[in-house]
Amino acid sequence: MTNMLKIFIAAAMASGLMASAQTTAVSEVWQPDLGNGKYKNPVINADYSDPDVIRVGDDYYMTASSFCDIPGLPVLHSKDLVNWTLIGHAIAEMPEYAQFQPDPNHGNAVWAPAIRYHDGEFYIYYGDPDLGIFMTKTKDPAGPWEPLVLVHAAKGIIDTCPLWDEDGKAYNSLI
Repeated sequence: MTNMLKIFIAAAMASGLMASAQTTAVSEVWQPDLGNGKYKNPVINADYSDPDVIRVGDDYYMTASSFCDIPGLPVLHSKDLVNWTLIGHAIAEMPEYAQFQPDPNHGNAVWAPAIRYHDGEFYIYYGDPDLGIFMTKTKDPAGPWEPLVLVHAAKGIIDTCPLWDEDGKAYNSLI
C-alpha cells in the first residue's frame, strides 16, 4: 500500500470519527431545579438586568430591562421562583417619538422596569433616561400589552416604583 493511500485512509477514518463525535455531542439546557426541593444558582442563566418580580395569587411574574431591544420588556412566569418561562414581551414596538434616529442608541431606552398588579390589571412602568417614565398595562401578562404611554417627561430618571394607597390613589417614586 502506498503512503498516499495510507494517509487517505487514515484521514477518512479520522474524519468519520470526528463526525461521529460531533453528532453525539448535545448541549445541555440549564436547569436550576435539582428536583429534590433544592436549586442551584443562577436560577436564571441569562442576562435579565434589573429584574422586578411580583406575586399574584400563586403565580410570580418578572420583567427586566431590555434597553433598545425590541420586542422589549420580557415577561416571565413562575410558580416557585426557580422554574421560569418566558411568556411574552410588553413592548411590541416603540412609539415613533421614542425611537432613536437613525441608528439604535445601545444601552438606552428601557431601564429598570417595575411590574405591578392593581385592580385586576398588570402594569409595567420604566424609566427612559432621555425621555422620562413610560407605562403599559394589560389584564393578561402574556399579552397583548397596551401601547406605551409617556406618563412623565423628564431627563435622567431610570428607576420608578409605582404604588397605590388604600383609596386607590397612584404614586410613583422617582430616582
